[in-house]
Amino acid sequence: MSRQVLVIGDVMTDVIVMPEGPLVRGSDRRAKVRSRPGGSGANQAVWLAAMGAEVGLVARVGDEELHMYENYFRGLGVVPFLAGDKELPSGVLVTIVDPDGERSFLTDRGANLNLCADDLSESLLDGLGMVVVSGYSLFAPGPRTAVRDFLSLAKASGVAVAVDPASEGFLLEVGPDKFIEWTAGADWIFANQDEAETLCGAVELDVQMRLLGAHYANVVIKRGRFGAALGGLHGIRLTMQAPVVTVVDSTGAGDAFAAGFLAAHVDGASVEQSLSRAIEAGAKAVRSIGGQPA
Repeated sequence: MSRQVLVIGDVMTDVIVMPEGPLVRGSDRRAKVRSRPGGSGANQAVWLAAMGAEVGLVARVGDEELHMYENYFRGLGVVPFLAGDKELPSGVLVTIVDPDGERSFLTDRGANLNLCADDLSESLLDGLGMVVVSGYSLFAPGPRTAVRDFLSLAKASGVAVAVDPASEGFLLEVGPDKFIEWTAGADWIFANQDEAETLCGAVELDVQMRLLGAHYANVVIKRGRFGAALGGLHGIRLTMQAPVVTVVDSTGAGDAFAAGFLAAHVDGASVEQSLSRAIEAGAKAVRSIGGQPA
């Protein structure tokens, strides 16, 4: 397999809000507020580059910020294939982080909503080993059509495909059956526990593996502090525990996890080594604020 990875997904600015206690409706609450680069696709691309993968990123940003973002990603070892949108600004995500590290999101996807076929040239597949698609790119009709067509080209070209559902809320909004219809046949799916349950309607881990394995060649389920599991149509093949760490902010932990796995995988590592790298990356991500490497 070629070591080159192409990520398709959102570029966002994350505004991270860490209140000292419960929000007081109609009044004040002291909080730490930080702005960080984010977006599921961008996070995965930056983590992949940090782990030594050859990675490109396809996304849309506000036209006035195009050159800034191009320079930003190049500086982190990511090849940017960005389009500047003249209609919508770059996306913004407000993350409210509870004291225990749990997150809630307010999302304005901005220019990401206008990703189109012109942004996904077939030439991007040249020399490519894997395409990684963030679920956010499938939750709006325009980007979804463009991405699905590109994935068909990738499959026809023998390029492996990995998908990450990315958002339980948006999965419920579009319907889990629809998401499976749009992504079935992918070589890998990376889902957290809630996303896996939403997609297949089952709680038991082995059942989730078998049901998702009917649609995806390999299934990886992220289990947070309980580690992760890998399997497929015939059930669980491998489980690993996560180290005990102090959670500062879980933003981007799933993105780091997927990047850790895929960086090892395209480098020829075994599934055991890849899953171990994934868990290490996820554990590292929760120890600092923001969705990209500190």
